[in-house]
Amino acid sequence: MGGVKGLMLLTVTVAITLIITLSEAQPEANFKCSATSTATCRSLIDFKTQNATTLRHIQTLFNVKHLPDILGANNLPSNTTGTYTVGPNQAIKVPFPCRCQNGTGLSNHVPVYKIKRGDTLFNIATTVFGGLLKYPQIVTANNIADPNNITTGDNLWIPLPCSCDEVGGTSVVHYGHLVEAGTTVEGIAATYGTTQQILLSLNGISDPKSLQAGQVLDVPLKACSSSVKNDSLDYPLLVANATYTYTANECVKCKCDSSNNFLLQCEPSLLKPTNWSSCPSMQCSPNILIGNTTSSTDSCNRTTCDYTGYTSHNISTSLLTHDTCAVPPSGSSGGSSGGPSSGASRNTLQGLVWNNLLIVIHLVLFFVYLL
Repeated sequence: MGGVKGLMLLTVTVAITLIITLSEAQPEANFKCSATSTATCRSLIDFKTQNATTLRHIQTLFNVKHLPDILGANNLPSNTTGTYTVGPNQAIKVPFPCRCQNGTGLSNHVPVYKIKRGDTLFNIATTVFGGLLKYPQIVTANNIADPNNITTGDNLWIPLPCSCDEVGGTSVVHYGHLVEAGTTVEGIAATYGTTQQILLSLNGISDPKSLQAGQVLDVPLKACSSSVKNDSLDYPLLVANATYTYTANECVKCKCDSSNNFLLQCEPSLLKPTNWSSCPSMQCSPNILIGNTTSSTDSCNRTTCDYTGYTSHNISTSLLTHDTCAVPPSGSSGGSSGGPSSGASRNTLQGLVWNNLLIVIHLVLFFVYLL
């Protein structure tokens, strides 16, 4: 009987070792960020979990103040509720504020996670936050003297990778994309309207065949150009293609659509404001609200009441004329390309291990208990 117990415990040890080894195989995500340390911007990152969850849970975990911010990042209908079910391994883009420091971008002191009984730093990094970072990054960010000695109830800053840099002179929203098994750098570039060379350069990858499933890749999403002034409280207002966001204390909804020549389109949100009793005036003239256009015989040039920013007391607007004729996108929307050997297949086994080894461990421990 003792031999059986020993064998089972050995199996558990080997399984845990294998999980840790595979988990640490992916490179640590460090996004380049050369902007000034006082500048902040909006970034996105994928989040997946092995079990079904809800948007409300994700909002709480990542300290996202307003659910509509998550809805906009994923282009979900604005009436979607927090009880919306997110399936196992379904990727949800999470918005968060980014700040640059010492050439690297990190989330601006969010999210904050309260340590629960039984937590380890490894578990927090790999399971709770889905492998978006490595546990040594949590140690460094929180100045933890002994990683094996953490206290239940203490708060930890989870430093997510991000950037505020322009790419090729163009404003972008940096998106931490979780690489799926079988995809390629070239395919990811095509899907998100960029190039393989840009992705390789941004992520310091010399060989595209080294891409690994589960790796967090810095993908620049082209942002719509806006009329927001640099003294506005939401400057720079970066909204990526096929997403929307709420600003000016939730009074204004702005969306980005490549079919509109990458011009930001804003309109009254019709939501209850967060820091005002009611939304200030959003008119360019008595009969023209934000988002309204004036009549024109020119099919390309359109005059619109544009959102130009907000202060603690008011919302500013301006009548501006834009060229709305579509231009060819910088990339196609095709899927992944390249042969199987060039895809992120190296860690396909890892997904299987994560899905099944923890179940095996629990079963083995149960039988050890019975014995």
